[in-house]
Amino acid sequence: MKPEFIRNFSIIAHIDHGKSTLADQLLLKSGAIDERTYQAQILDDLDVERERGITVKARAVAIKYPYKGQIYQLNFIDTPGHVDFHYEVSRSLAACEGALLVVDAFQGVQAQTVANAYAAIEAGLEIIPVINKIDLPVTRIEEVCEEIENVIGLDASNALRVSAKAGIGIEDCIEAIIQRIPAPKGLPDAQLRALVFDSKYDDYRGVVTYIRVVDGTIRKKDRIRFMRGATVHEVIELGQFCPFMETVEELGPGQAGYLITGVKVLGNIHVGDTVTLQGNPASEPLPGYKQPKQMVFCGMYPIDATDFEKLRFELDKMLLNDASFSFAPETSDALGFGFRCGFLGMLHMEIIQQRLEKEADVDLIQTAPNVTYQLLKRTGELVTIDNPAEVPDSGSIDEFREPIARVTFILPTASMGTIMQLCSDRRGEYKSTEFLGRDRAQLVYEMPLAEIIYDMHDKLKSITRGYGTMDYEVVGFKAADLVKLDILVKGNLVEALATIVHRQSAERRGRALVKKLKEEIPRHQFEVPIQAAIGSRVIARETIQALRKNVTAKCYGGDISRKRKLLQKQKEGKKRMKQFGEVEIPQKAFLSVLEAGKDD
Repeated sequence: MKPEFIRNFSIIAHIDHGKSTLADQLLLKSGAIDERTYQAQILDDLDVERERGITVKARAVAIKYPYKGQIYQLNFIDTPGHVDFHYEVSRSLAACEGALLVVDAFQGVQAQTVANAYAAIEAGLEIIPVINKIDLPVTRIEEVCEEIENVIGLDASNALRVSAKAGIGIEDCIEAIIQRIPAPKGLPDAQLRALVFDSKYDDYRGVVTYIRVVDGTIRKKDRIRFMRGATVHEVIELGQFCPFMETVEELGPGQAGYLITGVKVLGNIHVGDTVTLQGNPASEPLPGYKQPKQMVFCGMYPIDATDFEKLRFELDKMLLNDASFSFAPETSDALGFGFRCGFLGMLHMEIIQQRLEKEADVDLIQTAPNVTYQLLKRTGELVTIDNPAEVPDSGSIDEFREPIARVTFILPTASMGTIMQLCSDRRGEYKSTEFLGRDRAQLVYEMPLAEIIYDMHDKLKSITRGYGTMDYEVVGFKAADLVKLDILVKGNLVEALATIVHRQSAERRGRALVKKLKEEIPRHQFEVPIQAAIGSRVIARETIQALRKNVTAKCYGGDISRKRKLLQKQKEGKKRMKQFGEVEIPQKAFLSVLEAGKDD
């Protein structure tokens, strides 16, 4: 197909503003699916997406639409809305020339609306504002248009007004895409350059690679080369998602689709790589993507030690499907062999864990999450730490630095005082306030990332009765008075329970944590002391009392010396058990580090 009849665009918006529903309607109105196969969230094919009602993975689809006597091919990508999956959005935008910015007709501009719009502007895309849910009983269409102009700086005079749920204005939306989004640039006869923007693993066919052709043409049975991986393969199958996989003979400039080469070695395919022809290779690869920085880390260990290799294979598959996730093997005295995994945020971590447990059927123990820190040693060496167990003695540390995030809140003005107090309690630094209307405002704070990721979103929703939204981005590292809080169970250091806290809150966190652990660790036949310590100084202690069996119950009267003999025997047995007995720490205890943080 000629590039002038192709349009590539993304659908971007805040959570629950109707991206997936609009994508469903575009498929229905173009005839890609019929009423019989239509279902809500048809592109959200992961179980976790359907259970939670959110989009986790961006999905690329090609549809055909007749307009003024020509058949146009519209390639669109339905993207996630949550802040943790912003990397998915940025990858999708790099494969497009335009974007539909969907805004709720009542809720208006929200935090992720602003973040996604700025990402599209930076990518140089043509943005079409779309006011969705115009069929709601109460709407603020004119005010929402003003917010789009004032907050984002886009011209909203020609914003489309649609209802994705009711199917109103969908044809106008498609026509606006054809008229306003530029056609892709690229020559069919040029040297092949195709961008790998995603991939997944199929148990039967190997790696399915998603590509967007920028220059040249790729055909079935071509010998291709992945420029970064420097591997050569033959194209066994070539196709597009319409929305289901359909094979084609070739893909030209501007077209998006998939290719299968039969590769089963998971490390050979990299998101952001460039595909070119082996016989006529391109001289320069495409720019690709900026490597995402994981900011939240936790340990994942198989409950059954024999599942270690299975977990490694499943993590490799997950890495292929999600380039923003990372993992590296590690060992723990308490938990055995496992992996240290990196995520973009807490929701990202929950989704990966849920997918591993449900899709891969691996039972996991997950340690409490923590953020990345920087240590400046007295030798002048700067070290990045993502595991509290790696923190050296305080004597060798010159400066402890924590990640600082710029947080943007959009909330009702009535809740501003409470949110400002909450930010102040969490060591936030006030930056600015901007009023978006009579009863809505935008607050900007800079605060430690560790104070945000655990429960800031929940607190915000609770205080604002669901009307507040937030977006954050890490802006750098800042020196702070931080210490490593160690946990000792029966005198043994449990590295998996160690955490990094601010010195001012260390004692409070330590007391809260040992109390939580006392509730979670079951009683044993011997006394179990639980201690929180900073270095060699114990700052909090709780004791789990021993289970005591009534060994004299069978003695009815008689000589007291027999009872004393039995009690002495029990005492010696408990002493021996205390010396050699092992304390079993359940999964919930490892997450009590997180719970103790929330209680603060």
